[in-house]
Amino acid sequence: MIELLTPAEMAEADRLTIAAGTPGIELMETAGRAVADVVARSPLGTRIAIACGPGNNGGDGFVAARILGGRGYRVQLGLLGGLDRLKGDAALAAAAWRGEVVSLAELDFHGSGVIVDALFGAGLDREIGGEAARAIETINRSGARIVAVDLPSGIQGETGQVLGVAVRATETVTFFRAKPGHVLMPGRVHVGRLTVADIGIRETVLERIAPKAALNRPEAWLPSLPVLKVDGHKYDRGHAVVVSGGMTQTGAARLAAHAALRSGAGLVTLASPPDALAVNAAHLTAVMLKRMDGADGLAALLSDRRLNAVGLGPGLGAIEVARPLVEAALASPAAVVLDADGLSAFKAEPQQLFARIAGRPAPVVMTPHDGEFARLFPDLAALPGKLDRARQAAARSGAVVLLKGADTTVADPSGRAMIADNAPPYLATAGSGDTLAGIILGLVAEGMPAFEAAGAAVWLHGEAGAVLGRGLIAEDLADALPRVFTRLFV
Repeated sequence: MIELLTPAEMAEADRLTIAAGTPGIELMETAGRAVADVVARSPLGTRIAIACGPGNNGGDGFVAARILGGRGYRVQLGLLGGLDRLKGDAALAAAAWRGEVVSLAELDFHGSGVIVDALFGAGLDREIGGEAARAIETINRSGARIVAVDLPSGIQGETGQVLGVAVRATETVTFFRAKPGHVLMPGRVHVGRLTVADIGIRETVLERIAPKAALNRPEAWLPSLPVLKVDGHKYDRGHAVVVSGGMTQTGAARLAAHAALRSGAGLVTLASPPDALAVNAAHLTAVMLKRMDGADGLAALLSDRRLNAVGLGPGLGAIEVARPLVEAALASPAAVVLDADGLSAFKAEPQQLFARIAGRPAPVVMTPHDGEFARLFPDLAALPGKLDRARQAAARSGAVVLLKGADTTVADPSGRAMIADNAPPYLATAGSGDTLAGIILGLVAEGMPAFEAAGAAVWLHGEAGAVLGRGLIAEDLADALPRVFTRLFV
């Protein structure tokens, strides 16, 4: 698993490492050298401006300045505040710098080929103003290559939010592990190319810290993906049900059903209201079709325990139609994936939805975008951090919550979370979310735990988009999954 550490967790990693016998100045020296190595990708002789702040981030900048100067680069260093404000390891690093220290206002940003942003690190928790804000605005206008130390100044390390104004870096060098702010929006667009440097912190500190957030990568969920048996058959891989809307709202459910079959379910049935049977039958091949007469018809269908997962919401219809169907699904023994209309049906009484989820043995996955999330969790929607929003929503609802976007975040009621960074912009197209819901459904039907299934589906969905490229439409995504699975296992 590729853990993401909050600023507090990273501070604890530093503390544990120092307590175990590694001096703090040694960590700073290694960090500064890692920054210098990234800066040194620019040609020898390049003019470099290094903007240092009053904390340890500035100390890393002093170390990088000394190393780069020793390698033959033309280095100018500017400091926010006086040298007397530096404490501890940062003061030691500054004392080892033999060059001139100018004020931040005097630093020549426009005449430099590279600017090193060592003003503020991931622990910043207040809005930037005054001289620092003016410097950041100048850095962003400079046209230079910008290398940020730890996190671009002005980005909050836990939420990725901009605190007033923030550096837009070309590259960022962080240490030991990335922070949520590196991958959550809008922080991610400020980070540029990210380098995670080894500065000598041992992996064993993670056992003490026990972080609950991770970057969404196959390492986080691949061990939970069912292994197909040579002597297996379709009935071993689960039977998913997707609920269709009425005659003019059938396409979204078919997208989800097709994706469920592609992602792993052995069988998929589309449950169709009577008026939509003909139109659905005209478009289905491997997906099976069953007549469903309202909520009672769905309940009867799901009473067959072989049908172990049900997805509903895409194109489901108005509240008076959708809500009884969702209630019937939640009353069944099947795992449930709720999307779109299936979520909005409870916007007036979200607690009614959560009460139906509470205590049911089979899992529920909810897949809201920001608008749907705000309808169900109006108070949480105002929170600045997407990770915090998803976690609190999962704890409140009792469901695995997948909060969609360029930084799709998956959280479960225990606080575990995954943040994705592999979604290309091509996925912003009609029906893409319906396909994602179907991928989750297929993986859950196949036997994957809900949290891991949601994380895997997000990653697979993103990779399918990248494989297809610009011009994709939702109908293409499920058919790209075999290529993605092949790459995953080769």
